[in-house]
Amino acid sequence: MVPLVLPPLLLAAGQASGWVNLFAWGVPVVVFGIIPILDLLLGQDSLNPDEETDTPRMNSEIFYKFITLGWVTAFVVLLVWSMFVLASGTFSVAGGIGWIFSVGIVGGLGINVAHELIHKDGKLETWAGGFLLSLVCYAGFKVEHLRGHHVHVSTPEDASSSRYNQSLYNFLPRAWARNFMNAWKLEARSLQKKGHKAFSWRNQLIWWYGISALVFAAFTIAFGWLGAVFFLGQSFIALNLLEIVNYLEHYGLHRRRLANGRYERTGPEHSWNSNYFLTNVFLFHLQRHSDHHAWPKRRYQVLRHHEVAPQLPAGYSAMIVLAMIPPLWRKVMNPKVEAYYDGEEHQLA
Repeated sequence: MVPLVLPPLLLAAGQASGWVNLFAWGVPVVVFGIIPILDLLLGQDSLNPDEETDTPRMNSEIFYKFITLGWVTAFVVLLVWSMFVLASGTFSVAGGIGWIFSVGIVGGLGINVAHELIHKDGKLETWAGGFLLSLVCYAGFKVEHLRGHHVHVSTPEDASSSRYNQSLYNFLPRAWARNFMNAWKLEARSLQKKGHKAFSWRNQLIWWYGISALVFAAFTIAFGWLGAVFFLGQSFIALNLLEIVNYLEHYGLHRRRLANGRYERTGPEHSWNSNYFLTNVFLFHLQRHSDHHAWPKRRYQVLRHHEVAPQLPAGYSAMIVLAMIPPLWRKVMNPKVEAYYDGEEHQLA
Protein backbone atom coordinates (compact mmCIF):
# COMPACT_ATOMS: atom_id res chain seq x y z
CA MET A 1 0.00 0.00 0.00
CA VAL A 2 3.07 2.27 0.24
CA PRO A 3 2.73 3.79 -3.28
CA LEU A 4 -0.65 5.23 -2.28
CA VAL A 5 0.85 7.28 0.55
CA LEU A 6 3.91 8.47 -1.36
CA PRO A 7 2.24 11.60 -2.85
CA PRO A 8 0.92 12.95 0.49
CA LEU A 9 4.20 12.11 2.27
CA LEU A 10 6.27 13.81 -0.42
CA LEU A 11 3.95 16.82 -0.47
CA ALA A 12 4.37 17.19 3.29
CA ALA A 13 8.15 16.93 2.93
CA GLY A 14 8.13 19.53 0.18
CA GLN A 15 6.05 21.97 2.21
CA ALA A 16 8.23 21.46 5.29
CA SER A 17 11.45 22.02 3.35
CA GLY A 18 10.17 24.80 1.08
CA TRP A 19 10.95 22.69 -2.02
CA VAL A 20 7.40 21.72 -2.83
CA ASN A 21 7.89 21.86 -6.63
CA LEU A 22 10.94 19.62 -6.40
CA PHE A 23 9.17 17.08 -4.19
CA ALA A 24 6.22 17.05 -6.64
CA TRP A 25 8.53 14.90 -8.80
CA GLY A 26 9.27 12.63 -5.86
CA VAL A 27 7.35 9.51 -6.91
CA PRO A 28 9.38 8.85 -10.10
CA VAL A 29 12.56 9.49 -8.09
CA VAL A 30 11.51 6.93 -5.48
CA VAL A 31 10.20 4.33 -7.94
CA PHE A 32 12.95 4.55 -10.56
CA GLY A 33 15.84 5.77 -8.44
CA ILE A 34 15.64 4.66 -4.82
CA ILE A 35 13.80 1.33 -5.23
CA PRO A 36 16.33 -0.12 -7.74
CA ILE A 37 19.12 0.63 -5.24
CA LEU A 38 17.16 -0.94 -2.39
CA ASP A 39 16.44 -3.93 -4.65
CA LEU A 40 20.17 -4.54 -5.03
CA LEU A 41 20.76 -4.11 -1.29
CA LEU A 42 17.90 -6.40 -0.20
CA GLY A 43 18.58 -8.97 -2.90
CA GLN A 44 16.42 -11.72 -4.35
CA ASP A 45 13.95 -14.18 -2.88
CA SER A 46 13.25 -17.41 -4.75
CA LEU A 47 11.32 -19.04 -1.92
CA ASN A 48 8.13 -20.79 -3.03
CA PRO A 49 5.09 -21.60 -0.89
CA ASP A 50 4.60 -25.25 -0.05
CA GLU A 51 1.83 -26.53 -2.31
CA GLU A 52 0.35 -28.84 0.32
CA THR A 53 0.36 -26.56 3.36
CA ASP A 54 1.08 -22.91 2.48
CA THR A 55 -0.88 -22.48 -0.75
CA PRO A 56 -4.31 -23.65 0.52
CA ARG A 57 -3.95 -21.57 3.68
CA MET A 58 -2.79 -18.43 1.87
CA ASN A 59 -5.52 -18.73 -0.75
CA SER A 60 -8.16 -18.78 1.98
CA GLU A 61 -6.86 -15.78 3.93
CA ILE A 62 -9.06 -12.70 3.40
CA PHE A 63 -6.12 -10.36 4.04
CA TYR A 64 -4.75 -10.70 0.51
CA LYS A 65 -8.11 -9.95 -1.11
CA PHE A 66 -8.68 -7.03 1.29
CA ILE A 67 -5.41 -5.42 0.15
CA THR A 68 -6.32 -5.46 -3.56
CA LEU A 69 -9.91 -4.30 -3.07
CA GLY A 70 -8.75 -1.69 -0.57
CA TRP A 71 -6.31 -0.40 -3.17
CA VAL A 72 -9.21 0.50 -5.48
CA THR A 73 -10.99 2.57 -2.84
CA ALA A 74 -7.78 4.25 -1.71
CA PHE A 75 -6.84 5.19 -5.28
CA VAL A 76 -10.21 6.93 -5.77
CA VAL A 77 -9.50 9.00 -2.66
CA LEU A 78 -5.94 9.74 -3.81
CA LEU A 79 -7.10 10.81 -7.27
CA VAL A 80 -9.67 13.30 -5.96
CA TRP A 81 -7.36 14.61 -3.23
CA SER A 82 -4.49 15.05 -5.71
CA MET A 83 -6.71 17.11 -7.97
CA PHE A 84 -7.67 19.41 -5.09
CA VAL A 85 -3.98 19.87 -4.26
CA LEU A 86 -3.17 20.73 -7.89
CA ALA A 87 -6.09 23.17 -8.12
CA SER A 88 -5.04 24.91 -4.90
CA GLY A 89 -2.13 26.63 -6.65
CA THR A 90 0.48 24.86 -4.55
CA PHE A 91 2.78 24.17 -7.51
CA SER A 92 4.43 26.07 -10.30
CA VAL A 93 3.88 24.82 -13.87
CA ALA A 94 6.91 22.52 -13.59
CA GLY A 95 5.77 21.31 -10.19
CA GLY A 96 2.26 20.67 -11.50
CA ILE A 97 3.62 18.54 -14.33
CA GLY A 98 5.68 16.58 -11.82
CA TRP A 99 2.60 16.10 -9.65
CA ILE A 100 0.65 14.66 -12.60
CA PHE A 101 3.59 12.34 -13.37
CA SER A 102 3.69 11.21 -9.76
CA VAL A 103 -0.02 10.44 -9.57
CA GLY A 104 0.17 8.75 -12.98
CA ILE A 105 2.91 6.41 -11.80
CA VAL A 106 0.79 5.43 -8.80
CA GLY A 107 -2.05 4.84 -11.28
CA GLY A 108 0.25 2.61 -13.32
CA LEU A 109 0.90 0.55 -10.21
CA GLY A 110 -2.88 0.53 -9.79
CA ILE A 111 -3.25 -1.11 -13.21
CA ASN A 112 -1.17 -3.92 -11.78
CA VAL A 113 -3.76 -4.29 -8.99
CA ALA A 114 -6.53 -4.24 -11.61
CA HIS A 115 -4.62 -6.94 -13.49
CA GLU A 116 -4.76 -9.15 -10.40
CA LEU A 117 -8.48 -8.48 -9.92
CA ILE A 118 -9.69 -9.09 -13.49
CA HIS A 119 -8.16 -12.57 -13.47
CA LYS A 120 -10.45 -13.70 -10.68
CA ASP A 121 -13.85 -15.40 -10.98
CA GLY A 122 -15.83 -13.39 -8.44
CA LYS A 123 -17.88 -10.46 -9.77
CA LEU A 124 -16.77 -8.09 -7.01
CA GLU A 125 -13.12 -8.48 -7.90
CA THR A 126 -13.57 -8.36 -11.67
CA TRP A 127 -15.84 -5.31 -11.44
CA ALA A 128 -13.40 -3.59 -9.09
CA GLY A 129 -10.62 -4.28 -11.60
CA GLY A 130 -12.68 -2.85 -14.45
CA PHE A 131 -13.53 0.25 -12.43
CA LEU A 132 -9.87 0.83 -11.54
CA LEU A 133 -8.94 0.55 -15.23
CA SER A 134 -11.66 3.08 -16.05
CA LEU A 135 -9.97 5.60 -13.75
CA VAL A 136 -6.93 5.54 -16.05
CA CYS A 137 -8.90 5.33 -19.33
CA TYR A 138 -7.62 1.84 -20.19
CA ALA A 139 -10.69 -0.34 -19.83
CA GLY A 140 -9.91 -2.25 -23.03
CA PHE A 141 -7.14 -4.00 -21.10
CA LYS A 142 -9.80 -5.94 -19.20
CA VAL A 143 -10.93 -7.65 -22.40
CA GLU A 144 -7.79 -7.74 -24.52
CA HIS A 145 -5.51 -9.00 -21.77
CA LEU A 146 -7.69 -11.97 -20.86
CA ARG A 147 -8.90 -12.99 -24.31
CA GLY A 148 -6.06 -11.73 -26.45
CA HIS A 149 -2.74 -11.50 -24.62
CA HIS A 150 -3.11 -14.71 -22.60
CA VAL A 151 -4.14 -16.64 -25.71
CA HIS A 152 -1.46 -15.30 -28.07
CA VAL A 153 1.35 -14.38 -25.66
CA SER A 154 4.86 -14.72 -27.10
CA THR A 155 3.57 -15.16 -30.66
CA PRO A 156 3.47 -12.69 -33.59
CA GLU A 157 -0.30 -12.35 -33.06
CA ASP A 158 0.17 -10.61 -29.70
CA ALA A 159 0.62 -6.82 -29.62
CA SER A 160 1.76 -6.97 -26.00
CA SER A 161 4.73 -9.28 -26.67
CA SER A 162 7.78 -7.36 -27.86
CA ARG A 163 10.02 -8.82 -30.56
CA TYR A 164 13.75 -9.41 -30.43
CA ASN A 165 15.57 -6.16 -31.34
CA GLN A 166 12.33 -4.14 -31.25
CA SER A 167 12.78 -0.81 -29.47
CA LEU A 168 10.36 0.42 -26.83
CA TYR A 169 9.43 3.40 -28.99
CA ASN A 170 8.51 1.15 -31.89
CA PHE A 171 6.54 -1.11 -29.56
CA LEU A 172 4.43 1.49 -27.72
CA PRO A 173 2.32 3.01 -30.55
CA ARG A 174 1.66 -0.45 -31.98
CA ALA A 175 0.55 -1.67 -28.55
CA TRP A 176 -1.79 1.31 -28.03
CA ALA A 177 -3.51 0.87 -31.39
CA ARG A 178 -3.70 -2.91 -31.60
CA ASN A 179 -4.75 -3.45 -28.02
CA PHE A 180 -7.51 -0.86 -28.22
CA MET A 181 -8.89 -2.20 -31.51
CA ASN A 182 -8.48 -5.83 -30.53
CA ALA A 183 -10.46 -5.32 -27.33
CA TRP A 184 -13.46 -4.06 -29.32
CA LYS A 185 -13.14 -6.89 -31.86
CA LEU A 186 -12.97 -9.53 -29.14
CA GLU A 187 -15.96 -8.11 -27.28
CA ALA A 188 -18.00 -7.79 -30.50
CA ARG A 189 -17.18 -11.38 -31.42
CA SER A 190 -18.21 -12.60 -27.97
CA LEU A 191 -21.54 -10.75 -28.14
CA GLN A 192 -22.28 -11.93 -31.69
CA LYS A 193 -21.79 -15.56 -30.61
CA LYS A 194 -24.50 -14.97 -28.02
CA GLY A 195 -26.80 -13.38 -30.59
CA HIS A 196 -26.30 -9.79 -29.42
CA LYS A 197 -25.22 -6.68 -31.30
CA ALA A 198 -21.80 -5.21 -30.64
CA PHE A 199 -23.20 -1.76 -29.90
CA SER A 200 -25.60 -2.55 -27.09
CA TRP A 201 -25.85 -2.17 -23.34
CA ARG A 202 -24.37 -5.67 -23.00
CA ASN A 203 -21.02 -4.46 -24.32
CA GLN A 204 -18.90 -4.08 -21.20
CA LEU A 205 -16.44 -1.77 -22.94
CA ILE A 206 -19.18 0.80 -23.43
CA TRP A 207 -19.86 0.69 -19.70
CA TRP A 208 -16.23 0.94 -18.65
CA TYR A 209 -15.31 3.66 -21.12
CA GLY A 210 -18.56 5.38 -20.17
CA ILE A 211 -17.28 5.54 -16.58
CA SER A 212 -14.02 7.06 -17.87
CA ALA A 213 -16.04 9.69 -19.77
CA LEU A 214 -18.14 10.49 -16.69
CA VAL A 215 -15.09 10.90 -14.46
CA PHE A 216 -13.43 13.07 -17.10
CA ALA A 217 -16.58 15.22 -17.32
CA ALA A 218 -16.75 15.50 -13.53
CA PHE A 219 -13.14 16.66 -13.25
CA THR A 220 -13.62 19.11 -16.12
CA ILE A 221 -16.83 20.60 -14.73
CA ALA A 222 -15.39 20.89 -11.22
CA PHE A 223 -11.90 22.15 -12.11
CA GLY A 224 -12.09 23.38 -15.71
CA TRP A 225 -9.27 22.79 -18.16
CA LEU A 226 -6.90 21.90 -15.31
CA GLY A 227 -9.15 19.03 -14.26
CA ALA A 228 -9.24 17.71 -17.82
CA VAL A 229 -5.45 17.93 -18.17
CA PHE A 230 -4.93 16.24 -14.81
CA PHE A 231 -7.26 13.30 -15.50
CA LEU A 232 -6.01 12.66 -19.04
CA GLY A 233 -2.38 13.27 -18.05
CA GLN A 234 -2.30 10.81 -15.17
CA SER A 235 -4.15 8.27 -17.34
CA PHE A 236 -1.57 8.62 -20.12
CA ILE A 237 1.33 8.10 -17.72
CA ALA A 238 -0.38 5.11 -16.10
CA LEU A 239 -1.24 3.26 -19.31
CA ASN A 240 2.24 3.84 -20.72
CA LEU A 241 3.80 2.45 -17.57
CA LEU A 242 1.69 -0.66 -18.11
CA GLU A 243 2.80 -1.04 -21.73
CA ILE A 244 6.46 -0.54 -20.82
CA VAL A 245 6.09 -3.40 -18.35
CA ASN A 246 4.46 -5.48 -21.09
CA TYR A 247 7.46 -4.69 -23.29
CA LEU A 248 10.00 -6.09 -20.86
CA GLU A 249 7.95 -9.09 -19.68
CA HIS A 250 8.19 -11.06 -22.94
CA TYR A 251 11.01 -9.38 -24.88
CA GLY A 252 12.37 -11.67 -27.57
CA LEU A 253 10.71 -14.83 -26.21
CA HIS A 254 8.65 -16.97 -28.59
CA ARG A 255 6.49 -20.03 -28.28
CA ARG A 256 7.64 -22.55 -30.84
CA ARG A 257 5.33 -23.45 -33.72
CA LEU A 258 4.46 -27.16 -33.76
CA ALA A 259 4.14 -29.44 -36.78
CA ASN A 260 0.35 -29.03 -36.76
CA GLY A 261 0.69 -25.25 -37.13
CA ARG A 262 -0.31 -24.47 -33.57
CA TYR A 263 1.97 -22.89 -30.99
CA GLU A 264 3.25 -24.84 -28.02
CA ARG A 265 1.42 -24.44 -24.73
CA THR A 266 2.35 -21.36 -22.71
CA GLY A 267 4.86 -22.27 -20.03
CA PRO A 268 7.11 -20.57 -17.48
CA GLU A 269 9.84 -20.27 -20.10
CA HIS A 270 7.83 -17.76 -22.17
CA SER A 271 8.04 -14.82 -19.74
CA TRP A 272 10.93 -13.04 -18.09
CA ASN A 273 11.03 -13.51 -14.34
CA SER A 274 12.59 -11.45 -11.57
CA ASN A 275 12.95 -12.42 -7.92
CA TYR A 276 14.08 -9.06 -6.57
CA PHE A 277 12.30 -8.98 -3.25
CA LEU A 278 11.29 -5.33 -2.77
CA THR A 279 9.88 -4.74 -6.25
CA ASN A 280 7.93 -7.99 -6.00
CA VAL A 281 6.31 -6.76 -2.79
CA PHE A 282 5.42 -3.43 -4.41
CA LEU A 283 4.00 -5.17 -7.49
CA PHE A 284 1.99 -7.97 -5.89
CA HIS A 285 4.50 -10.54 -7.21
CA LEU A 286 3.94 -9.45 -10.82
CA GLN A 287 7.61 -10.17 -11.47
CA ARG A 288 6.86 -13.87 -11.04
CA HIS A 289 5.23 -13.46 -14.41
CA SER A 290 6.20 -16.87 -15.72
CA ASP A 291 4.04 -18.62 -13.15
CA HIS A 292 1.18 -16.21 -13.81
CA HIS A 293 1.11 -17.00 -17.53
CA ALA A 294 1.42 -20.71 -17.02
CA TRP A 295 -1.37 -20.69 -14.38
CA PRO A 296 -3.33 -17.40 -14.81
CA LYS A 297 -5.82 -18.08 -12.01
CA ARG A 298 -3.18 -18.35 -9.27
CA ARG A 299 -3.46 -15.53 -6.76
CA TYR A 300 -0.55 -13.18 -6.41
CA GLN A 301 0.42 -14.34 -2.90
CA VAL A 302 1.17 -17.90 -4.07
CA LEU A 303 2.97 -17.25 -7.36
CA ARG A 304 6.14 -19.31 -7.68
CA HIS A 305 9.67 -19.08 -8.98
CA HIS A 306 10.58 -21.56 -11.75
CA GLU A 307 14.16 -22.52 -12.54
CA VAL A 308 13.33 -22.92 -16.24
CA ALA A 309 12.12 -19.31 -16.52
CA PRO A 310 14.61 -16.81 -17.97
CA GLN A 311 15.67 -14.21 -15.39
CA LEU A 312 15.89 -10.44 -15.77
CA PRO A 313 19.14 -8.92 -14.49
CA ALA A 314 17.26 -6.49 -12.21
CA GLY A 315 13.81 -5.67 -10.87
CA TYR A 316 11.12 -4.01 -12.97
CA SER A 317 11.92 -0.51 -11.64
CA ALA A 318 15.44 -0.66 -13.01
CA MET A 319 14.43 -2.50 -16.19
CA ILE A 320 11.85 0.17 -17.06
CA VAL A 321 14.58 2.81 -17.00
CA LEU A 322 16.81 0.54 -19.09
CA ALA A 323 14.04 -0.04 -21.66
CA MET A 324 13.77 3.72 -22.21
CA ILE A 325 17.37 3.76 -23.50
CA PRO A 326 17.21 1.34 -26.50
CA PRO A 327 20.99 1.00 -27.16
CA LEU A 328 21.62 0.14 -23.50
CA TRP A 329 18.60 -2.18 -23.42
CA ARG A 330 19.84 -4.12 -26.45
CA LYS A 331 23.36 -4.33 -25.03
CA VAL A 332 22.05 -5.90 -21.83
CA MET A 333 19.09 -7.97 -23.06
CA ASN A 334 19.98 -9.16 -26.56
CA PRO A 335 22.81 -11.44 -25.38
CA LYS A 336 20.43 -12.98 -22.84
CA VAL A 337 17.82 -13.68 -25.53
CA GLU A 338 20.48 -15.07 -27.88
CA ALA A 339 21.85 -17.32 -25.15
CA TYR A 340 18.36 -18.56 -24.40
CA TYR A 341 17.86 -19.59 -28.05
CA ASP A 342 21.39 -20.93 -28.52
CA GLY A 343 21.19 -23.50 -31.32
CA GLU A 344 17.75 -22.26 -32.35
CA GLU A 345 18.71 -18.89 -33.78
CA HIS A 346 15.85 -19.09 -36.28
CA GLN A 347 13.52 -18.44 -33.33
CA LEU A 348 14.88 -14.89 -33.14
CA ALA A 349 13.30 -13.99 -36.49
